[in-house]
Amino acid sequence: MFKKIGAVALSTGLVLSAVSIPVFADKPESPGKGHGNGNGGKKVENIIYMIPDGFSADYASNYRVYKGEDAVWDAHLKGMYTTHSANADITDSAAAGTAMATGVKTDNGVIGLDPEGNELSTILEASEEDGKSSGLVATSTITHATPASFVANVEDRNNQTEIARQYISSEVDVLLGGGQNMFLPEADGGNQEELNLIEQAQESGFTYTETREELLESTDIDVEEGEKLLGLFAEDALSPELHRDQTEEPSLAEMTEASIDVLNQDKDGFFLMVEGSQIDWAGHANDAAWAMSDVAAFEEAVEAAMEFAKQDGKTLVIVGGDHDTGGMTTGSGAYSGLNADILNNVTATGDFMAAQLNEDRSNAKEIVEEHTNLTLTEAEVQSIQNASDAALAINHVVSDHASVGWTSTNHTGADIPIYAYGPQSDKFTGFFDNTDIPKTLANILKVNLDN
Repeated sequence: MFKKIGAVALSTGLVLSAVSIPVFADKPESPGKGHGNGNGGKKVENIIYMIPDGFSADYASNYRVYKGEDAVWDAHLKGMYTTHSANADITDSAAAGTAMATGVKTDNGVIGLDPEGNELSTILEASEEDGKSSGLVATSTITHATPASFVANVEDRNNQTEIARQYISSEVDVLLGGGQNMFLPEADGGNQEELNLIEQAQESGFTYTETREELLESTDIDVEEGEKLLGLFAEDALSPELHRDQTEEPSLAEMTEASIDVLNQDKDGFFLMVEGSQIDWAGHANDAAWAMSDVAAFEEAVEAAMEFAKQDGKTLVIVGGDHDTGGMTTGSGAYSGLNADILNNVTATGDFMAAQLNEDRSNAKEIVEEHTNLTLTEAEVQSIQNASDAALAINHVVSDHASVGWTSTNHTGADIPIYAYGPQSDKFTGFFDNTDIPKTLANILKVNLDN
């Protein structure tokens, strides 16, 4: 059965056939098109920078099949960009996040420093210097590599306790995600040696929330009066979207909406970074259902941002991943068709299903069929029973049924599509590098990103 995948593939081809244009250069505007379509030189007061970690063009194509119609971003494809780091053809999230926040390449594993160790300023900080409020949202620990790249300066991305300390002493107004342990002292089960950064945050003006209900009741915070919002909804990362209904955690869309409600009170505008963190983790696991369900959760957040931008008229929404993860393919086997829609029936991650297997894995067929609505062959059951990594074997069986292929369990060097909606979105048209994105944003906001 034919599934609709043409929009991104065709648009991508058109983009790549164009002459490469440095995206930060001044370019002719498109007059009279309105704020939804590219819209000339209309003033931008707010930036919502949305990063689906690990997402690439094949994720976009498979997601369209999974959803059964175009995604909200498909009509707003502008270009593609390269992602290599300073010391590797294939970037990690720290180097990619740093490039996307500062406009400077750095080495893998490094956040907010150039390869010589010099501290870099970010587009978020440049926005703050211009009087804007700021926020970070993620479904990982909020101290993870991508959100950290917009505020912190550390040699090692794994130093999340130091990143937490830098957050609390920074000017950022909203922090929402997982990672309570990064803010709590060891005496309270956390990872800080002695500091209780949650208490310090509260003393410095942060309202602290731990549950979805608390978050939804806290949006009357007045950033104009110096009030801030810290929401840490899990000890570590938030749950995969497939398991969110078993928690008291807010969705990515709810965190995005709450952040906008708080930050929009600033008359000078705001800068908000939103990361769909676990698309990347699903890619590492080759877990197609986890990937697609977290893309769906990310799309709900993008819809919320674009709806605000549509009503506001002065907000630019940028959507672009930091790199591809897993080398996902749209289709596998010999012209087998596209079946990613069957992933809607999957109710658990491969990791969860593997954890339900008994010692000899004799219940593999029962467990996988219960959570996938698939009928497994004997060969597929044996592949799970004999595998050194049961979760990966389950994920490959499910992916094969969905006609989703994988080439890696790590990142790849694939080029990444960028989507933009709102005033001056046409400035992202073309083929460029990830470092050009913050430079273009600085140009649009007329702020100084001096690196």
